[in-house]
Amino acid sequence: MRNATATTEPVEVGTGAVTPEDVVRVARYGAPVRLSEESLAAIGDSRKRIEALAADPKPVYGVSTGFGALAVRHIPLALRKQLQRSLVRSHAAGSGPEVEREVVRALMLLRLSTLATGRTGVRPVVAQTYAALLSAGITPVVHEYGSLGCSGDLAPLAHVALALLGEGTVRDADGELVPAAHALSAAGIEPVELEEKEGLALINGTDGMLGMLVLACHDLRGLLRLADVTAAMSVEGLLGTDKVFAPDLQTLRPHPGQGTAAANMTRLLAGSAIVASHATPDCTLVQDAYSLRCAPQVAGGARDTLAHAERVAGWELASAIDNPVVTLDGRVESNGNFHGAPVAYVLDFLAIVVADLASISERRTDRFLDKARSHGLPPFLADDPGVDSGHMIAQYTQAAIVSELKRLAAPASVDSIPSSAMQEDHVSMGWSAARKLRRAIDGLTRVLAIEALTAARALDLRAPLEPSPATAAVRAVLREHIDGPGTDRHLSPEIEKAVRLAASGALVAGAESVIGPLD
Repeated sequence: MRNATATTEPVEVGTGAVTPEDVVRVARYGAPVRLSEESLAAIGDSRKRIEALAADPKPVYGVSTGFGALAVRHIPLALRKQLQRSLVRSHAAGSGPEVEREVVRALMLLRLSTLATGRTGVRPVVAQTYAALLSAGITPVVHEYGSLGCSGDLAPLAHVALALLGEGTVRDADGELVPAAHALSAAGIEPVELEEKEGLALINGTDGMLGMLVLACHDLRGLLRLADVTAAMSVEGLLGTDKVFAPDLQTLRPHPGQGTAAANMTRLLAGSAIVASHATPDCTLVQDAYSLRCAPQVAGGARDTLAHAERVAGWELASAIDNPVVTLDGRVESNGNFHGAPVAYVLDFLAIVVADLASISERRTDRFLDKARSHGLPPFLADDPGVDSGHMIAQYTQAAIVSELKRLAAPASVDSIPSSAMQEDHVSMGWSAARKLRRAIDGLTRVLAIEALTAARALDLRAPLEPSPATAAVRAVLREHIDGPGTDRHLSPEIEKAVRLAASGALVAGAESVIGPLD
């Protein structure tokens, strides 16, 4: 959830892993970075090994050879700087729309983190210049298409590396599109002239897909709390029961996420006069529909999936991705650690749970609008049904988004198109998995916002019965920006206001102001 502000406190990048919080601060809120003294020493030590190998007549991949299927050619000393420049220029082959600033900054921080481990063999000046670009707010233009998620996110990283050379196009700290040379000069940054191994070290990593995974995990963690809030509002507005969320029932199936979601919903519904109004011996309703009764099972499964994705992200954040790599004992070895499969799998897994969270939310919204299932609410929550359509088409919007999310849930990681003359004959498509997950997170935010907007209208229509203090606080946040029930109004602006409140964390914060932090 996007509820932090810009910061000037720098993030220190050392030989250890950066944290997910560091990624969010640098990527989304513009925090500058600094390299630790320990990391600069480690970078300098490993560079000595590369320089020794550069003088060795024996070919070493990435130091004195070509790349990919062209690795069979030994490159003479006089052409090696050109080799590195040519690598960056040729691999900066992206196409399509410009990638978001926060994604590029996340990618840059994570590449810098690998450089700081001292396992890539670059000179300290390369890492220092990379850090200077981040701290100056210079964001290279990276394009939507170009990464297969194997040999790293090659094209996206190459576009960043190109800016390091003072070439290509960037956005400056004010967001203006300018030539890289101009932006570097204005910031007092000297372009880098690459030496042996350095071009390869700048482009060979899973940093783009990993950065998007970290940002998605951060946002989804907040949206899961919002999903509990909107589900509770819907249970309340549809005259459902909170008894099914009781702790002893949840312990019969001890999935941790399910228990968390049920506990959240119990707290959210505590003190509801609406729930109490029908919790009487004469109530004839035996069971609520699945979309109400099983909300903790779905949101709980999503939580447990997210926890797995966060573990994978943590392992990847602690990795030094490059090929070849300088080992701790000084060897320079080829490896396959650049393959994005582990990250791609969880990106696809998250897209599945995001689609299902949205699907169950849309089903709850639809129940509010159907007079046969809404337990006394007017058709479509309209002021004068027939003259007014109420929230009829808001559900259409939800349905269109949910349909899109189901398509985005189709995994990218099961696809592979061989490249580089069959040398790179199996690729992860992790970048593609990450790009569709970002779209899915946005879609889920919109679906939950519409559920909140609809549920709040239903709670208004249950007057004089009062909702719980927590759900009333959420409704109050909405009512600060959006009027309550009445004749039909232009609905799209109201939906967009609800989306902004959902994305910012304001709706969850409303509930938490009454009952404390949700889990």
